[in-house]
Amino acid sequence: MVYINRIEHFNAAHRLHNPAWSEERNQEVFGPCANANWHGHNFELIVTVKGEPDPDTGFVIDLKVLGDIIRREVIDKVDHKNLNLDVDFMQGKMASCEILVMEIWKILERALAPVTEAHLHQIRLIETPKNSVDYFGE
Repeated sequence: MVYINRIEHFNAAHRLHNPAWSEERNQEVFGPCANANWHGHNFELIVTVKGEPDPDTGFVIDLKVLGDIIRREVIDKVDHKNLNLDVDFMQGKMASCEILVMEIWKILERALAPVTEAHLHQIRLIETPKNSVDYFGE
């Protein structure tokens, strides 16, 4: 089994806020991330795909194809956007990195199925140099 990584970058704003809670409770739980005027990050998205190399090409997946899919299905929808307001697949969901990475998984899993026998293995979303989330589709 061979594991292929593709790294993409995007910038986005979001707010962590539970509308069922008071402003005080949101501030207590989410701190500065509950800022009513939003806050932003320079995100790194690392998508890992696994499979056996094709005997004709030597590829698990053509990295250009993988990059095109990631950009079309995810990056173009989130880059320089407000995750809470502008991103259709995040509507009505908490805009945490945990939820975001799970939604990205669903999108990429569907988009990859018709073009490759390789499978998603992991998605890592890096929010800050100190904070990241890994998701394995479980």
